[in-house]
Amino acid sequence: MSLNAESTAFRSALEVIRAVEPRVADAIGAELADQRESLKLIASENYASPATLLAMGNWFSDKYAEGTVGRRFYAGCQNVDTVEALAAEHAKELFGAAHAYVQPHSGIDANLVAFWAILADRVESPALKKAQVRQVNDLTEADWFALRRELGNQRMLGMSLDAGGHLTHGFRPNISGKMFDQRSYGTDPATGLIDYDRVAEAAREFKPLILVAGYSAYPRKVNFRIMREIADSVGATFMVDMAHFAGLVAGKVFTGDFDPVPHAHIVTTTTHKSLRGPRGGMVLCGPELADQVDRGCPMVLGGPLPHVMAAKAVALAEARRPDFADYAQRIVDNAQALAEGLVRRGTKLVTGGTDNHLVLLDVSGYGLTGRQAEQALLDSGIVTNRNAVPQDPNGAWYTSGIRIGTPALTTRGLGVAEMDQTAELIHTVLSQTQAGSNADGTPSKAKYVLDPALADKISKQASELLTGFPLYPAVDLG
Repeated sequence: MSLNAESTAFRSALEVIRAVEPRVADAIGAELADQRESLKLIASENYASPATLLAMGNWFSDKYAEGTVGRRFYAGCQNVDTVEALAAEHAKELFGAAHAYVQPHSGIDANLVAFWAILADRVESPALKKAQVRQVNDLTEADWFALRRELGNQRMLGMSLDAGGHLTHGFRPNISGKMFDQRSYGTDPATGLIDYDRVAEAAREFKPLILVAGYSAYPRKVNFRIMREIADSVGATFMVDMAHFAGLVAGKVFTGDFDPVPHAHIVTTTTHKSLRGPRGGMVLCGPELADQVDRGCPMVLGGPLPHVMAAKAVALAEARRPDFADYAQRIVDNAQALAEGLVRRGTKLVTGGTDNHLVLLDVSGYGLTGRQAEQALLDSGIVTNRNAVPQDPNGAWYTSGIRIGTPALTTRGLGVAEMDQTAELIHTVLSQTQAGSNADGTPSKAKYVLDPALADKISKQASELLTGFPLYPAVDLG
């Protein structure tokens, strides 16, 4: 029997790898098997298409390509120019953006490019003006001191971590927290929703250079029109990190006030997650910031990864197809069905539901920490990640929450009926898991007790649920 193109491609690739390091080939095959058998509910993960995956494994990996299209510091980049220009073209058309920069290696890199572009555009200082008109080598040590002082003493206002914000929005463990004097806005303690009046009040008091919107664990829409009005009222640059919900913007599920591109000065995103592309980042902006953004390499980034830009071009082309809009809507439909199924079973959800692709469970009602719940679910074939909830008493490591999302399962074809079954599996595991104790008898935030027979039963049920929705059905590794 002849094999299809996808099976031939991946089998051949593994054979070539196996000839050099069989353990790597085995790990790649095992990863596919694990993903096929598990209920993947991590909100930031998805399944890229075979075309996108294959676009990353080629000779573009061998190229250095510092610079931008038509302005490289290395010769022989004409083919890199082609794929980078295609990726940018698809991004601009897909999101309605004036300019797209597709070189960032990750979401963090995209944010750093945006931060430095804003700083270079907005901060007025003698040292910065010297840096813009003179060669870097001509700057004196005093110039550098003044430049560091100006660029490192600006203010950023972003969403707090426990309310659903991200480390790259000005928090100390990340470089953004060392670059900026940062303050956070949270959510209403009663509803878990953004209180725009309070955000405006914080902006008036703090007067940030940058107002950041976007999230990694906020299960509702954000009104970007209002956020832009707040930014304008204090003269701030409005930046949106849409890494998590870019697919919902691309699929026209988020439009009008909930589409960040028409409202923000600059937008960053990853290209995986709900956008279903390769792991990487991207920056969208207007012409006023385009020149600064295009200096991302070498300002912040190392050499571009041409093979990943090629994969971005493929994935963005896929997202421009009509069926992607249907996919994006099904992501939200599934997330809402999953949330409703959990609520019916007595699970407490932050904000009581969802408007987007993710659901945030408060597992304290089960008597568990997020870490205990995460591991108990993993034992049962359900892959999630623990996450802080607003005012979390267990902090960011143990947490009181579990974050789940539907992009990956929606890619596999699961629908509303399967989401209710998934809610039942989750509830069964959490309701049958008990918090454990340390060796001295004190309560543990990490240890837990779950009957292995129950975990095995749920794992088999999860696998059976997935039987009708094969992952990469065209790929047969033999």
